[in-house]
Amino acid sequence: MSDIVNGLGRTSAYGALGLVLLILGIVLVDVLTPGKLPKQIWEERNRNAALLLSSALLGIGGIVFTSIWTTYDDFGKGLLSTAAFGLLGLVLMAVAFLVLDLVTPGKLGAIVVDPEPHPAVWVTACCNLAVAAIVAASIA
Repeated sequence: MSDIVNGLGRTSAYGALGLVLLILGIVLVDVLTPGKLPKQIWEERNRNAALLLSSALLGIGGIVFTSIWTTYDDFGKGLLSTAAFGLLGLVLMAVAFLVLDLVTPGKLGAIVVDPEPHPAVWVTACCNLAVAAIVAASIA
């Protein structure tokens, strides 16, 4: 019975950390794009913004999943490594967004909030997932 209680406690801690990292991902995408992200997605039904946010959330989820899956036997160390890799993933996704914005024509933030679907958003979303995959693969 104590194994179940212990497992529930660890799951709650990892779940809470995962939710915090996902919220930070939402905030990060909101900061990198003009306007209010919730309004863009839920009120204006902007597919570009939804795709970009979805890719960031999937990326962070993949990093957190991998970190938990390969976690250390020491719970505290595992929780700390999950936080560290998750934050690193967020930072690297932001850097990748800014670099992509620098090396491509136009302003990526403006393209993301454009109501017309744009192929550049697919490239940016794939960049998010690629960065997350690289971070996840580096977790050992």
